[in-house]
Amino acid sequence: MTSKSNDSETIRGIGFGLTAYAMWGCFPLFFALFEGVPAFEVLVHRILWSCVFLVGLVTLFRRWAPVRSALGEPRRLGAVLGCAVLIAANWGLYIYAVESRQVLQASLGYFLTPLVNVALGMLVLRETMAGLQRIAVAIAATAIVIQLVLLGELPWISLTLALTFGTYGLLRKQVPLDGLSGLLVETLLLLPLGLMALGWLSLAGLSHFLADSRTTVLLIASGVVTALPLLAFAGAARRLRLATLGFLMYLNPTLQFLIALWVFKEPLSVIQLGTFVLIWASLVLYSWSAWNGRARPSQATS
Repeated sequence: MTSKSNDSETIRGIGFGLTAYAMWGCFPLFFALFEGVPAFEVLVHRILWSCVFLVGLVTLFRRWAPVRSALGEPRRLGAVLGCAVLIAANWGLYIYAVESRQVLQASLGYFLTPLVNVALGMLVLRETMAGLQRIAVAIAATAIVIQLVLLGELPWISLTLALTFGTYGLLRKQVPLDGLSGLLVETLLLLPLGLMALGWLSLAGLSHFLADSRTTVLLIASGVVTALPLLAFAGAARRLRLATLGFLMYLNPTLQFLIALWVFKEPLSVIQLGTFVLIWASLVLYSWSAWNGRARPSQATS
């Protein structure tokens, strides 16, 4: 019975994980609907309505204790504030990438994120890096240099998305909060700035909120859309091994890549394709190394 129960929970976890990463991967389709609304304004409303929706969820699940604990300890808020600034920058740049039809760069950024995590772990946390992981990071760096030299431009959107999200993950490890409570605290810290920005937009006559029902509904829905995949991810994280979650994660940038090509018809040059191929090769090496690294300890203890 225990084995069947575990199998059932694993299947449910995979379902939750696929749902979370598929929703994140389809974000370009949602944020493309905000045509004519500046990315900054969409970001402001995403913060505000995420906060409202998360307050409702935390109340529903009775998870206020860790939120009150975090807000009651100012010393712990420094790392949370850093997380909040990084995730806001990541959100804003991602919305800009979608609105300016640079989704290929966005997908490349999220393909790079696991490798950035490895590099940050080595540089900041002094973590040891396996030989294959070193090679994977070197291949990824080579791909960026090739794009810089041959195309004459740095994929700054990709690099900034990867660095902000990677650094966010690094800081987030220092915050003893679950995903739902942590995101609420982050958005609560950003709430005053969001309200001030909304007031400025309204006074300057630049606000699109309440301008028409479609835009208003979309702006409010941005908060719901932000929180739902987080809930699905939390369900997956409770039921799956970290290695399994790591493999499912690639669904997100893969969907973005396909949407950029098939829906938005973004051009993909041979050099850009070569860059993606090198990044994919580096991810294969990284995943293989990570999988073997986790398999050996389990074999040793069995």
